[in-house]
Amino acid sequence: MEDMAQGASGPSGFLPQQRQPISFESAQQNDPQSSIGRSQHPRILAAYGGAYSDPRLERSLAAIVGRLAAYSDDPNRAYSITVLNSPNINAFALPGGYLYVTRGLLALANDSAEVAAVLAHEMGHVSANHGIKRQEREQAAELAGRVVAEVLSSPQAGQAALAKGQLNLASFSRNQELEADALGIRHIGRAGYDPYSAARFLEAMESFSRFRNAFQAPNADLDFLASHPASAQRIDFARRHAAEFGPEGTGIADRDRYLSGIDGMLFGDTAAEGYVRERSFFHPGLGITFTVPRDFVIDNTAEAVLATGPGDTAIRFDGVALPERSSLDDYVRSGWIGGLDANSIRPIRVAGLEGVTARAQGGAYVFDITLIRVGGQVYRFLTAMPANASDRLDAAARQISDSFRLMSPAERQNLKPLRIRIVTAGLGDTEASIAGRMQGVDRKVELFRLLNGLEGGGGVRTGTRYKIIAE
Repeated sequence: MEDMAQGASGPSGFLPQQRQPISFESAQQNDPQSSIGRSQHPRILAAYGGAYSDPRLERSLAAIVGRLAAYSDDPNRAYSITVLNSPNINAFALPGGYLYVTRGLLALANDSAEVAAVLAHEMGHVSANHGIKRQEREQAAELAGRVVAEVLSSPQAGQAALAKGQLNLASFSRNQELEADALGIRHIGRAGYDPYSAARFLEAMESFSRFRNAFQAPNADLDFLASHPASAQRIDFARRHAAEFGPEGTGIADRDRYLSGIDGMLFGDTAAEGYVRERSFFHPGLGITFTVPRDFVIDNTAEAVLATGPGDTAIRFDGVALPERSSLDDYVRSGWIGGLDANSIRPIRVAGLEGVTARAQGGAYVFDITLIRVGGQVYRFLTAMPANASDRLDAAARQISDSFRLMSPAERQNLKPLRIRIVTAGLGDTEASIAGRMQGVDRKVELFRLLNGLEGGGGVRTGTRYKIIAE
């Protein structure tokens, strides 16, 4: 066959017309809603730590989206999926076909069908124009808030009214969530996926919510568990809609291919945020570490490291810039601590570093404030305890702050992020033996069951692949 790519003409003497490849951007040109998604996309990336790049994972997700798009109620709509570099569990869509899923959600999912159920739910919001309707309601609420602010003599009252209205509009309504559930389940059923995967993933989210119930989400607006409550009624609703496609076991789950796609995916925090390893916090960039006592649960948020323990004890750790010439004593007295007992301020040294401690009281709680200076940075431990247990406050606070130290260069270099690793159960393996291979996490068996959908019992099966967390 002759090579026709050397400038040969067609029958009429014209060069053959070159077809432009269809891309998400070119398909968007005919979508009037695309400008909304396009304008919001950079803000989404900024809020969630940017996009997480993993070509193998991206190919796996593109296959799921492609299959869903082929069975969409709107076959002319193009979709683009972005994996967000966040440990939060979230997924959403913007008008114009922009789909988003966090790596935190992908770590919780166990097969392609569960991810398809999440994405189809979000596509359902897009096809039902829920985002447009919510935007219209928010604009109306903002106008009403301005009217309230102008009529009421107190600006604070006006702002409070506006804030309350915004909170009511922050997520989709219950009816919109159920409508998106129904649309999504029908969508994955038509596409050949297991329609019961929607109920299965709702149950997984409910289990995860209980697992981490010692803390609130770092930012509820960024968290799927806050905006998509997995009530028993909603799970039952999902099962009833799935039953329209047949009994359980209907459709494909595509578990092995999905697990291969997430093998090696980053799990938990990034180096820029620091790492939690069981009861210890390490920040390789800042070169600092500390450990909370046994029976405490530690959580790293964007604003601070939080920990809770027995007896309604709570700890907050963060850092602020302070010029080295500024006195720590003056800083403690500068007004940022409510209820400060000025007579309690005293200097200390922690791991050879300058520091101060002080006490404060507010409501039913007493507080220990411990500051430790490292160059132009001051690290702050705030330990709170019920006032009726104030005799235990000093010992608890000292145990935590005394563990603070600078990391060695070797420690900083050797600290690696945690990742999802896929392992195969061997003969004689149990939940405990496989969970024992996990690194850097607490409550290993409980987390292993949660990540692998094993809360219902039954144990592990020889030859089956499972998720663990390791470096």
